Amino acid sequence: MGLHSAQSLRDSALARAHRHSPFLREASAKCPDVTERFLADGSDAAVAAAFAVDAADLGERLRRQRLRLALAVALGDLAGEFSLEQVTGHLSNFADSAIDAALRQAVVERAGDQPFAGLTVLALGKLGSRELNYSSDVDLILLFDPATLPRRSRDEPGEAAVRYGRRLIELLQHRNEHGYVVRVDLRLRPSPEVTPIALPIGAAISYYESSALPWERAAFIRARACAGDAELGREFLAAIQPFVWRRSLDFGVVDEIRAISTRIRDHYNQGQRFGPGYDLKRGRGGIREVEFFAQIQQLIHAGREPALRAPATLDALAALADSGKLLRSDAEAMALAYRRLRTAEHRVQMIADAQTHLLPAAPPALGQVAELHGLSGGEELIDWLAPSVTVVEQLFGALADDRGGRFSNDPTVLEEELRELGFPEPAIPARHVAGWRSGRARALRSTAAREAFEAMLPLLLTSIADAPDPAAALNRLADLIERLSSGVNLFRLIAARPELGTLLATVLSHAPTLAAQLGRRPELLDGLLDDSSFALPPSAGEFAARLRTGIAGLPYDKALDRARALIGERRFGLGVQLVSGHRDPIAVAEGYSDVAEGAVVALAEVAQADFEQAHGRMPSGELIVLALGRLGGRALTHASDLDLIFIYDGPPDARSDGAKPLSPADYYNRLARRIIAALSVPTAAGPLYELDTRLRPQGEQGMLAVSLDGFVAYQRNEAWTWEHMALCRARPLTGSAAMKERVAALIRDILGSRADPAKVRADAASMRAEMARHKPALGPLDIKLGSGGLVDLEFAVHTLQLTTGAGLDPRLEVALAELGRAGLVDAAQADADLRLLSRVLVCLRLLAPGEVKLTEPTQGLLARLCGQSDWPALVAAMDAARQRIAALWDRVKEGR
Repeated sequence: MGLHSAQSLRDSALARAHRHSPFLREASAKCPDVTERFLADGSDAAVAAAFAVDAADLGERLRRQRLRLALAVALGDLAGEFSLEQVTGHLSNFADSAIDAALRQAVVERAGDQPFAGLTVLALGKLGSRELNYSSDVDLILLFDPATLPRRSRDEPGEAAVRYGRRLIELLQHRNEHGYVVRVDLRLRPSPEVTPIALPIGAAISYYESSALPWERAAFIRARACAGDAELGREFLAAIQPFVWRRSLDFGVVDEIRAISTRIRDHYNQGQRFGPGYDLKRGRGGIREVEFFAQIQQLIHAGREPALRAPATLDALAALADSGKLLRSDAEAMALAYRRLRTAEHRVQMIADAQTHLLPAAPPALGQVAELHGLSGGEELIDWLAPSVTVVEQLFGALADDRGGRFSNDPTVLEEELRELGFPEPAIPARHVAGWRSGRARALRSTAAREAFEAMLPLLLTSIADAPDPAAALNRLADLIERLSSGVNLFRLIAARPELGTLLATVLSHAPTLAAQLGRRPELLDGLLDDSSFALPPSAGEFAARLRTGIAGLPYDKALDRARALIGERRFGLGVQLVSGHRDPIAVAEGYSDVAEGAVVALAEVAQADFEQAHGRMPSGELIVLALGRLGGRALTHASDLDLIFIYDGPPDARSDGAKPLSPADYYNRLARRIIAALSVPTAAGPLYELDTRLRPQGEQGMLAVSLDGFVAYQRNEAWTWEHMALCRARPLTGSAAMKERVAALIRDILGSRADPAKVRADAASMRAEMARHKPALGPLDIKLGSGGLVDLEFAVHTLQLTTGAGLDPRLEVALAELGRAGLVDAAQADADLRLLSRVLVCLRLLAPGEVKLTEPTQGLLARLCGQSDWPALVAAMDAARQRIAALWDRVKEGR
């Protein structure tokens, strides 16, 4: 911008201020030097000049600075030299410095020149987010530390702090011909009707940890220490962070914010409709709704993502868009609306320095505001604002809780409503609704729970009506509600996020295991708030690291509880990925395996650290946890147990170095039992894994943990063929990298020492026949134990591995590829058959645990999850795969 153009804009701004704003006209007359600096050198120079006040009295100096700053900032705003952020920043910075100066003055006047400490001022609202407007109150909370507060010897700390607070208010609010400094509002402190204006910090922390109201969490999104003992203020805000930002969200807070807006819309009839007389702050589509729109999203997401905790509205909208939590177009539309609404608010307040947010209703007054802004008249101002008000009303209205849309209490009307949702026999869901409304379920006995349930129910039943198996979903929902001890949070969660209702309907329709987990831990749905819940599962190493971080510093029993919660969340998330079709069942099986491996690694470390407190470390010793079966082969299902062997290595004559020393055999056998308990014993957080250690040398008769030398000697000299077959899927999980490689190499050497092929085949055939007699297939869908099922394929692969020494890898798919390269199998076809049956097995363990029969809708879902067009196509594909596997097993066991 050229000098002439800038000068022209400044001249225009000053002319409009003189013509249309009595307040600015009078301020310009009182502060001609500020006006002159503005015209000559621009807005920044005018702001600097505003602080050049010679006054010994603090109150007088602050009032004159405030008047001069209001003039300088207004002129810079009207000239377009200051952005909205610069305008609010200048006003907020001055408020901070004025509050701090007044507070210190109040202390000095009563306590003398004692070191200043122990008294802090928190700013909330627009000052907290540095968005102060021309005529805003400042929302403050005064806190003090009784131990460090400066005071007279005869003053009690509480009395002294209240006196300082009263003097602070007097210095800031007293008016004279130069105006005032700022208006102070202390009503956001805890229980303002009964508490003093200054509170001890300990009592305040206790309040926010135990008794605070939901809306106060939203208020503290914008809280900061603005004056006084800043370190004390920061310590307080850090202490209450868990209150403000919760990883597991209570959606009652979101409902409360929505309800506030609803009450505003209901109670402020004046100014609700857009046009002359519109309330820029509280009207529909106004400033408050932009702020609440951002805060609701922050409360939902920022507990897990600290980057979203921006106090200022524009910053919050940008962060939410950058993180993908808001459509960028919506965030940008809201940001533009906020800028226009705040700018119009400033113009209204500039007229007479009045604390108002209303557009004038009278045409002349509205025209005055418009012309101050540089528009031709009131109609142009309305046209300029209208698109922004409309978009805010629409976007916030999608979130607002209008308490409508609930089901009728009239049974006849209710059945018709349910019929319209799509229930073919609405009397059935109507009976469920009536039962829930009776209050028999423990989770529905409180008023809050019933309110949340009624708000959620239409959303959830709409999803269930659209689900493939509404009857099954309804029955499982009834079971879920019956088992809930408290349902408020779950109900509010679904009401706030309708897409979770659709997901829950799918789970309830098809996955009884997941539905039962929800009954025990409804907070598991919280984990689905974050898009990362549907990301690729972490590797075993990454998950072990997350567990270490999640349980670090906790006592042993609390660490086990926390680990079970974290593992349960991840396994539940994998199950939901499976039934919702977000992930290939093969990838889910690998995810289950990596979660289990990470759990073994992390909990073995925790158990060992606890064990070492009494028994110390074993010099030069290591414990290796060996995984076999599906865990060894990275092919776990949701229901799989963990096949483990414990092996230790170390000098046989060593002793541990703790207060209660042990020999290696005693040390590692006791440690193994401790690890088994850490992985399998139910705690307050529930169960974890079923463990099977019977594959160890000598089975149940043998030692739980065996030495590496003893293990190798047993496997070389005493092990049965079936034990070597089990060892084909062995994989070390714990121990140093060198030790894991050593153990893996020893196992490969053991398995590669070609036994008599005829004996191996005969033993394998005998074992498979014995298994068929003692564990027969449960039915035609038993693709594990039935003829041509996964067990037959495993027997074929392991027999070939042991008789040829080829394909010695614990993962069946890798083994098949290597056997194929050796010309022993058709690897491509065998791999496809393995993957098909594995997908079916992984899905069935969730969709039909035990002997649960598949309904027709679940048959269709199973087919789709396994890559088939429909159920008949899946059955045909399974039959063909099983015939090929049965033929392969026949060929292998006969040595053909």
